[in-house]
Amino acid sequence: MTIANVLLVDDEVSFVETMTKRLTKRNLEMSAAFSGEDALATLAANSLIEVVILDVKMPGMDGIETLQAIRQKYPLVEVIMLTGHATVESAIDGMKMGAFDYLMKPCDMDVLMAKLEEAAAKKHAHDQKITEARIKEITARRA
Repeated sequence: MTIANVLLVDDEVSFVETMTKRLTKRNLEMSAAFSGEDALATLAANSLIEVVILDVKMPGMDGIETLQAIRQKYPLVEVIMLTGHATVESAIDGMKMGAFDYLMKPCDMDVLMAKLEEAAAKKHAHDQKITEARIKEITARRA
């Protein structure tokens, strides 16, 4: 069974290819995007994505701008910020805007997997609450 449906967003093509292979072997369903704009298009096309691993430093639409757009359009999707150029300021900005967590490149694969599992569990719990609320609303109408 797949642990989570994940979108990896980074402008470094070789990094994305390598990480996608490594994470697919760990029971993750992977999608890839190479820019913030690509990430938003992928999210629009694939409603099954639960967690986004998002690089902070990208040309064009950077990770913080992409995080803002994801929060606005897809508020239940969890986002893990990932960067090799972390600053305290960008980490604080990302967490204030609702990022699930913030990791430095290169990150330990076991740490990343633990964060992915936690983020997916949080997403599943939100989805479950929404389903229960809808069921309650429907049954209340029938009563």
